[in-house]
Amino acid sequence: MEPLAPAAPVAVQILALNDFHGTIEAPTGAVAYATPSGMEQAPLGGAARLAATLARLREGQSHTVTVAAGDLIGASPLASAYFLDEPAIAALSAMGLDIAAVGNHEFDRGTAELRRVQEGGCEAHTARQPCALEPFAGAGFDYLAGNVLDEEGRSFFPGTAVHDFGGARIGFIGLTLKETAELVSPAGTAGYRFADEAGTANALAAELRAAGADAVVLLIHQGGSVEPYFNLAACPGLSGDILPILDRLDPAIGLVVSGHTHAAYVCELDAADGSKRLLTSAGRYGSFVTRIAMTVDPQRDRVVSLKAENVPVRAEAGEDPAVAAIVERYVGATAPIAARVAGRIEGSLEAPGGGLDTPVGNLIADAQLAATRGPQAGRAEISFINSGGVRTRFQPGADGSVTYGQLFALQPFGNTLVVLEMTGREIGQLLEQQFTGSQPAEIRQSLLIPSEGFSFAFDRTRAPGERIVAMTLHGQAIEPERRYRVTVNNFLASGGDGFTVFAEARPVAEGGADIDALEAYIAGGVTAPAGGRVSEVTIDGAD
Repeated sequence: MEPLAPAAPVAVQILALNDFHGTIEAPTGAVAYATPSGMEQAPLGGAARLAATLARLREGQSHTVTVAAGDLIGASPLASAYFLDEPAIAALSAMGLDIAAVGNHEFDRGTAELRRVQEGGCEAHTARQPCALEPFAGAGFDYLAGNVLDEEGRSFFPGTAVHDFGGARIGFIGLTLKETAELVSPAGTAGYRFADEAGTANALAAELRAAGADAVVLLIHQGGSVEPYFNLAACPGLSGDILPILDRLDPAIGLVVSGHTHAAYVCELDAADGSKRLLTSAGRYGSFVTRIAMTVDPQRDRVVSLKAENVPVRAEAGEDPAVAAIVERYVGATAPIAARVAGRIEGSLEAPGGGLDTPVGNLIADAQLAATRGPQAGRAEISFINSGGVRTRFQPGADGSVTYGQLFALQPFGNTLVVLEMTGREIGQLLEQQFTGSQPAEIRQSLLIPSEGFSFAFDRTRAPGERIVAMTLHGQAIEPERRYRVTVNNFLASGGDGFTVFAEARPVAEGGADIDALEAYIAGGVTAPAGGRVSEVTIDGAD
């Protein structure tokens, strides 16, 4: 019998996305990005254009797989978020997404709701009603979650997937960042832990190689920063949390598709054994697709070439009719909701605040306090909003009008308000949790923006535990032993953003949905709040 001919190298195209965040509508503003010949700008994105771009890139490519590196849903615009991101999942499925790593925002509504997103169905795992417009079939792609582990060490979703392309076997690993538990409501991820990224990736890569994978690709919801922020084929000044992970990765992982930071880059880096590794990210909101060309030699069990570029999703791509129909259906359903005038705000929300707090953040904190300060609502005296929960900025109309769509973009998570009882000493301990242990300190995840009447000052040069140097309520110093009632959203109340002191406090009342509180607050008209509630000082130097 004639011996089998050696298997020829196989060309595989990998199309990669990340941080879509339910942005199904085509945006109106232009995005500036760096090309090999200079800077360009154009309106980019929109699910229908993204689908058409993917279809064009697949033409003539017999071996193509489409992947994503997390945050496909969550923190989404109204047209998707109002319907629990079912529109985004339907659109991504229709455009042919195959595999996606989970990101931190996939857990915004909890693990039960994320499982429904994967599997489909209309059982409610959230305050808002699922399947409000039509039945929900679930994702047509497979989520991977290799480092999301239960108490027995089982992953929430599979950690890996293997695709065969003409005899070349490519293994994919999907991970989220290990800090996910601090970025989402701890109550929503109860019973699960988020394991170290590099350690998990290396263990799974070894399993894939032992099972016959010729190449290993890591899809990870963690990333880096570059300047300029959006690049088609470059990696200028790469920094960020992805770097120490890359330093520890097994050289067998030759391609890393990243996300989380919303940057767009293509980086050729050195692996630990001197071989080359490719790191990519496709920006955010479907503005780019990373086109990755990989040639795999099954005979030698290795990748022989690897290159990539980010492709802008421009209007010239046209629109995929099936995806356009999904977008039209849901945008049409939310249009009257988005356009409804919810209230009025006099003055500018962009005015300089005079402190580290922002007018928009102050507005939310004031609304939360107003909703819970009454005798039947909790008797709250102070409210805090985490700066990371303030998702956008907006300006009232010429007549001061504010629409429900603007409010929803500001607070898209569907959180509820909780009134906690805390001593003055605990409030001080809480505010200390804003900072890293480094000298000088940095803000960890979010700054806590307080309601009117409360102010605090910090000195980041002081030792941990001594950085909050002043706290006052209506001009009076906070008393360490006095008990205060403090309103926060349920994300913070369960220890979100690393504020574990909140989770230790005693709940005394609930205040309804955060967006309802905001709408009620501005319904009769308010004045844009001034700043100056949070200030940074240096005690033994100038302010």
